[in-house]
Amino acid sequence: MQGMTIQLTFTPEIQEALHYERYHHPVPLVQRRMEVLWLKSHGLAHGQIALLAGVSENTLRDYFDLYTAGGLEQLKAVNLYRPTSALAAHTTTLEAYFRDQPPATIKEAQHEIETLTGIKRSETQVRTFLKKKLHLRCRKVGMIPAKADPEQQASFLKAELEPRLAEAQAGPRAVFFVDAAHFVLAPFLGFLWSLVRVFIQAPAGRQRFNVLGALNAVTHQLITVTNDTYITAESVCELLRKLADLHLSVPITLILDNARYQKCAVVLATAASLHIELCYLPAYSPNLNLIERLWKFVKKQSLYSQYYADFATFKTAITDCLSQTHTTHKEALDSLLTLRFQTFEKAQSVTV
Repeated sequence: MQGMTIQLTFTPEIQEALHYERYHHPVPLVQRRMEVLWLKSHGLAHGQIALLAGVSENTLRDYFDLYTAGGLEQLKAVNLYRPTSALAAHTTTLEAYFRDQPPATIKEAQHEIETLTGIKRSETQVRTFLKKKLHLRCRKVGMIPAKADPEQQASFLKAELEPRLAEAQAGPRAVFFVDAAHFVLAPFLGFLWSLVRVFIQAPAGRQRFNVLGALNAVTHQLITVTNDTYITAESVCELLRKLADLHLSVPITLILDNARYQKCAVVLATAASLHIELCYLPAYSPNLNLIERLWKFVKKQSLYSQYYADFATFKTAITDCLSQTHTTHKEALDSLLTLRFQTFEKAQSVTV
């Protein structure tokens, strides 16, 4: 190209369009083409244009030919080669198959894809296909009690729980979720970002710190009864009296499970005398008890990957965490303790 002159014509309108598109066109390649032609329109030598635009002089010729053939519209035309995966034609079939039979490993997915389609791909390619095309992610398998009744849970949620929660949100009722957590002085093994695997000491003994809690569904206020022995019917009655001592101006409803000590005659009588409604969850329904999420949060926040030398410091860590539900941990808990509950159609069996 050196020594050759290429004559191109640029009107003021074209120069203005080139100037705009070299900054604002969404495709970087087109921006570069517009930059080259804009510099050309200002009479710069080809060597200068190539240097300023960061392209070769042969590429300049290609851009000038495009402009000569079709003006600005030809400069905007981009025909990039985009290879299509042979698996793309099987996306719908594979998505349906893996929805019903999720693979445990990439190697298993690789085998199933080859069996179903006859197409063999590396593990890296299969991993990319699962993530990008099928939108699958490696998720920890959840658990629901074998005796849980999904239909009964759905009926309870719609007929009993949601109406009371709607009243609580509107103001004329206070709803508390009740449950007991039993924290045993033992190692709670979690995950850490570390250079090598970390080991924590296992404390001796099996001492247990019990917390019976009532969690306000709307405000997330927490009322507790604690001990180092056992949660009994008297513990539940003590919690009922603490709730009555709040002197709320609206009816109180407790959502609780069917533990024997929560459903005995003395508890029923105490609740009736204090005008507190007891609403019992269907059997095997921890997923409908909001306070279960709080117990998991406490374990993650205070116990996982932590070592406590004695029972006293162990208890202090738990009580400190619980006492900060409305301060330090408020933002995290407000996000966690939403009134959306997981329900199940059926438990899915996975063959590994």
